Amino acid sequence: MGKTTGFLEFAREEEPRQVPAERLRHWREFVPALEDAPARTQAARCMDCGIPFCNSGCPVHNVIPEFNDLLWNGRWQQALESLHATNNFPEFTGRLCPAPCEAACTLGIHQAPVGIKAIEHAIIDKGWAMGWVVPQPARARSGQRVAIVGAGPAGLAAAQQLARAGHAVTVFDRQPKPGGLLRYGIPDFKLDKALIDRRLAQLEAEDVRFECGVEVSADAGAHAPAALLETFDAVLLAAGAEQPRDLPIPGRELAGIHYAMDFLVPQNRRNGGEPAADPPSAAGKRVVVIGGGDTGSDCVGTANRQGARSVTQIELLPQPPAHENKPLVWPYWPIKLRSSSSHEEGCARDWALTTQAFLPGADGRGVGALRVARVEWRDGRMHELADSAFEIEADLVLLALGFVHPHAALLDAFGVERDARGNAKAGTDARHGYATCVPRVYACGDVRRGQSLVVWAIREGREAAQAIDHALRRATQQPA
Repeated sequence: MGKTTGFLEFAREEEPRQVPAERLRHWREFVPALEDAPARTQAARCMDCGIPFCNSGCPVHNVIPEFNDLLWNGRWQQALESLHATNNFPEFTGRLCPAPCEAACTLGIHQAPVGIKAIEHAIIDKGWAMGWVVPQPARARSGQRVAIVGAGPAGLAAAQQLARAGHAVTVFDRQPKPGGLLRYGIPDFKLDKALIDRRLAQLEAEDVRFECGVEVSADAGAHAPAALLETFDAVLLAAGAEQPRDLPIPGRELAGIHYAMDFLVPQNRRNGGEPAADPPSAAGKRVVVIGGGDTGSDCVGTANRQGARSVTQIELLPQPPAHENKPLVWPYWPIKLRSSSSHEEGCARDWALTTQAFLPGADGRGVGALRVARVEWRDGRMHELADSAFEIEADLVLLALGFVHPHAALLDAFGVERDARGNAKAGTDARHGYATCVPRVYACGDVRRGQSLVVWAIREGREAAQAIDHALRRATQQPA
């Protein structure tokens, strides 16, 4: 709970960050962790609130009051142990998570909530700096083998849990390096890829094997589903939800219109020294990003670093209120206006716009503008306003509309039943958790629940690992 009266004595302090003019010159992270003294002060703000709603607000159920109290009392290593007890990769969530725990913080009803995300960031960075994060190989081997398809956060969390339980784990991924969208989708200025590499080194020291550049499909020989099921005792599908949502309107065929990942991934490849064939560039262009979520924000930051002439982001939904109605929504995730660090770097934003068509530029082949119209939302339905259409000039359009479901080919290859949204159908009940309709085949993360947060991926990876361990041993040896 921190210091008993800390919430009365100390104000919330945000993490420092470089000013936009400086950080736009490079691709590195620009938000360092809090120093020791301010981190402890922020932990001291944790109240003795009786019922810590932050715990339930956090998808991995971090024991937040516990590590706050440990940190306030200077017990950094014990705070790290508490954090790792529920979260395999706090350095990822401490940088990328939108912090639903803070939305559920009791102090946040009347004051600024406890800076839980910044505290988590400080604890894990201190842990790495002090050499407290070390491999934890299993003490005994089970003699059983598990294959994991997908090396994103869900697959990596499951791999670590299963390896520590004594199972022989091999992770397969179609990309050249493990990490999934952590490596190839999220820009380097939000997540330094060296953080992924040092975790991979830890997993390898715990006897997790990685086979990258491998496409698991029906005709993949040794990597076909039948071959994997013959070689391994269980298979976990953790390949994510990678089918992007399209915008099939007139002019969609024009050059210069790309899915967000077709823009973000090549830049990450170049930053990582990997080849990227003819990637789209925003240099000198008028860029329009369609979609107001985190992926759209990542496109904004990347376009500005590439030297865009201008960046505009538009959203179909109405502009959220500046402040949430806390008596109505607390402790749940509120709808309110959020501006990211990328928006600070230069971006025009507009809401309640529907895109009617893409219009050609002077050459007739590439996009030159978007025709959009104002909409009004009534009774949960969109109504286009009469005589509200206008044009937005654009040389590059990025579709950041989210992902609809995983690639069907992978699920079909295994014969896995899909739910109404096209995701792998697998429940989370205690007896048959994360099991699909195919014996010994499990699914977790975005491939099961649809597009979601990195913290949910970690939770599902941990729970799926526990379900597989239980099925293989008939009694789990892992904490819940």
